[in-house]
Amino acid sequence: MPTDLSKLSAEINRRRTFAIISHPDAGKTTLTEKLLLYGGAIRLAGSVKARKAQKHAVSDWMEIEKQRGISVTSSVLQFDYEGFRINILDTPGHQDFSEDTYRTLMAADSAVMLIDVAKGVEAQTIKLFRVCKQRGIPVFTFVNKLDRHGKNPFDLMEEIEKVLGIRAYPMNWPIGLDGNYKGVYNRRLTQIELFEGGGAHGQWVLPSTIGSVDDPAFAEVLGEDIYQALKNDIELLDLAGEAFDYDRVRAGELTPMFFGSAMTNFGVRPFLEEFLRLAPPPTPRTTDEGQIEPDSENFSAFVFKIQANMNPAHRDRLAFIRICSGRFERGMTAYHSRSGKQIKLTQPTQMMAQEREIIDVAYPGDVVGLFDPGIFGIGDTLCSEGARFAFQDFPVFPPEHFARIQPKDSMKRKQFIKGMTELAEEGAVQIFRQPEAAVESYIVGAVGVLQFEVLEYRLKNEYGVNVQLDRLSYSLARWIVGKDTDKPLKGVETEQMLRDAKDRPVVLFNNEWSLRWATEKNPGVRFLVVPEEATTL
Repeated sequence: MPTDLSKLSAEINRRRTFAIISHPDAGKTTLTEKLLLYGGAIRLAGSVKARKAQKHAVSDWMEIEKQRGISVTSSVLQFDYEGFRINILDTPGHQDFSEDTYRTLMAADSAVMLIDVAKGVEAQTIKLFRVCKQRGIPVFTFVNKLDRHGKNPFDLMEEIEKVLGIRAYPMNWPIGLDGNYKGVYNRRLTQIELFEGGGAHGQWVLPSTIGSVDDPAFAEVLGEDIYQALKNDIELLDLAGEAFDYDRVRAGELTPMFFGSAMTNFGVRPFLEEFLRLAPPPTPRTTDEGQIEPDSENFSAFVFKIQANMNPAHRDRLAFIRICSGRFERGMTAYHSRSGKQIKLTQPTQMMAQEREIIDVAYPGDVVGLFDPGIFGIGDTLCSEGARFAFQDFPVFPPEHFARIQPKDSMKRKQFIKGMTELAEEGAVQIFRQPEAAVESYIVGAVGVLQFEVLEYRLKNEYGVNVQLDRLSYSLARWIVGKDTDKPLKGVETEQMLRDAKDRPVVLFNNEWSLRWATEKNPGVRFLVVPEEATTL
C-alpha cells in the first residue's frame, strides 16, 4: 500500500525522540516522571525520594530497581503533549550500566543533560556527553534541584564550557538569592514566572503566576533585593552572554540551558514547552548504502534493546526497534539484514514502562516493541524488501570485570543455560566459554560489577536458578586474529583461552603488562580490544 507522503511528513515533524542523561542521583528518573505528569500521561507522580514507602517511579519497572532505588535498564515512555508525540528514552544513570545507555543514545535524536545545581558537571555526565557529541546530536541542559542551595548560575555556565567544551545559552534564569529561588525568568518572552509552594514532593502540577518583568507588582512580591539582582543578571546576560544560534544547537556546539526542580515541579512545564519547540524531529540515519531520510517511502528500523521477562506471567521477550524511515504497519513483512530472511513483524506494542498497548501503525522516531521468539539481536536492521541495507554498527564495550558462574543445583541446568543465553542477548553481560568446560559453566564479563548482582538477581527471580558466582582476577579481554589462533599461545595459560558467544577466540589477561608480554611473544597474532568487525567508543 503506497505511503501518503504528506501524512508521513506531518507525523515525522510532530515527533520528538530523546534520551535523558546524567550522573547518578541527579534526579533523572524524577524529571522523566514529571514530564509525564505535565504531559497528562499520569495523574499523580509517585515520590521517588520515598520510593520504598510509596509508589515507585513509573519508568523503574524491574523489581530490583524498586528495591535499590536506582535505574538499571532503559525504559521507553511515550505520550502526546500539545500536538507532539513524545518518545522519552529513560536510561540508567549508574555507570555500571553505561552499555545500555550508550545503545539507547543510538536511538535518540537529541538528549537532555541533567545537572545537579550543587554538584555541577560530574564524571558520568562527561562520558555520556562525549557520546552525544560523537553522535552529533543536540544536547539540552536542565539544571536540577533548585529547591536546594547550589552553585551560582554563572559559575555553572563557565563549568559547562570548560569541562564539556560547549557554550551554554540560558533560556530561562533563576529568580532569587543564595539558592532561595522563587521562580524563573523566560528570556525569549521577557516574562517572570513565580511558583507557588505545593508540598507533597510535587505530586501534582504546580500553579504559577506569569507576567512581564517590568510589572512593578513583581518588584513588590519579590522584594527590592531579589528584583534588582534579577534585573542586573538579565542585563549582564544580554550584554556579555552568548548569542542564541539554532544552527549551533543542531550542530552540538551550543546547549540551551534551563533551570528548575524536578522534585517540586519547579520550572518543568516551561522547560518541556521550550524543549519541544527547539528539539529536532527525527533525523537522517547512516547506512552502508549512504544516508536514509525519515520521509523515505521505504520502511527501516533497527533493534537497540532486547528485554526478556518484562511480563513475568508470560515469560516473553521484546525487541525494541527505533523506526527510522517510512511507515510501520502491524503484521507487515520486513527484510532482516543479519539473517537475510523476510520476517513478519507481529504483536507490535508501544510502552509506558512495563504497560503495553498493541498498535496498528507507527512512524519515524517512534519506538516499538516486537515479540521476539529469539531471532533478533542488538543492532539488527529491518527494512523494506526493495531497500536492502544495514545501519551503522553499534559500539562494542570491552568488559573489565570477570567471574565464573554456574548453577548451584545441577537439575536446573536447562533453565540456567536458557537464562544465560537470553540475558547475554539482551546485552546484560557478555558470556564466554572455555572449549573443554562443562556446558553448565560460563565465564561472564561485565563493564561494571553491579551487573553481576543484577545477573544473579534476574537468574533467581526470572528463571528460578540460584547460582554460584566466583570473581576472577582478570581485567582485560582481547579478541585474537591471525594464524594458529586455535593453538596454545606463548605466555598464555589454557584457562585464559576462551570463546565468545559467536565462537570467536578471546584471551583474558590480568593486566596490561601480561598483555604486552603475550603480544611480544606471539608476533603472528593480533590482540584486539573488540572483534574486528565491531566498533568501540
